[in-house]
Amino acid sequence: MVTLFRLLARVPMPLMHRLGALLGWMVWWCAPDYRRRFKANAENAGFTPDQYRPAIAAAGQMAAELPWLWLRPQGESVLRRVVRWEGVEAFEAAMQAKKGVILVAPHLGSWEMCGQAIGERFLQAYGPITALFRPARKKWMAELIAAGSRDRPGLQTLPTNNTGVRGLIRTLRSGGYTGILPDQVPPLGQGVWAPFLGRPAYTMTLLPRLAQQTGAACFLSVCERLPRGAGYVIRFEPIMGTALTDPKASIEDAAAAMNDAIGRLIHSLPGQYVWDYARYKEPRGETVVAAAANGEQAQ
Repeated sequence: MVTLFRLLARVPMPLMHRLGALLGWMVWWCAPDYRRRFKANAENAGFTPDQYRPAIAAAGQMAAELPWLWLRPQGESVLRRVVRWEGVEAFEAAMQAKKGVILVAPHLGSWEMCGQAIGERFLQAYGPITALFRPARKKWMAELIAAGSRDRPGLQTLPTNNTGVRGLIRTLRSGGYTGILPDQVPPLGQGVWAPFLGRPAYTMTLLPRLAQQTGAACFLSVCERLPRGAGYVIRFEPIMGTALTDPKASIEDAAAAMNDAIGRLIHSLPGQYVWDYARYKEPRGETVVAAAANGEQAQ
């Protein structure tokens, strides 16, 4: 599998995007459960088929990008693929304030590209972007990741446990920055129920707690995939004046504010959201691993 990915990493991105779009539609027609969940999530959120249908191809394009993103030759810059940056001045101003920045980056557009490009662009000025990373459970995926997907300039990973969370707190308090995928269903005990696109969803509390306890600035971050393999646009939008960054707000209100901001972002780009994810499922029961984000341990 690693060899195949290395070969595919050399295929021009426009061609990979076309092949990915075909793959997305093949999965759509061949997987009824996937199709049913995809449609239900999008339509229950108020989107029409015309709005969400592009996300069918986008799901395949996301998969088609991975060989290049993970196993391209070392030294080949990711920035050549990004044609435009928007809102970067506000992000840099927040970084220069040295109070820390949290990038709220949902499963929208090319989030893998987003992390790599941001880390590469700002490495010299602000150091690497830090992110929590859970090792893959499947052997073939773990081999791919070990082969280079997480070994890129500008990216620092921490384990998804108490040690990693404490590392994030130190990073933010020292003026660093992190990117977090906020629209995953956390294990039981690591979230609260909050509205998400009009329905209750079990929502992570890690990101709101980090924001409230460290005083870090929060930015919505998305990497939009442009048509016909033309490149990408990375956007930063500050989240200001909400319960997410108010240390006096309840964690429920902070989580709701985060979900509201994510929802606005999805409404701006519904054709690139991962609609098949079971966002409204019941959380699984696991031992809480984010205890370090609780107030008494994060002083």
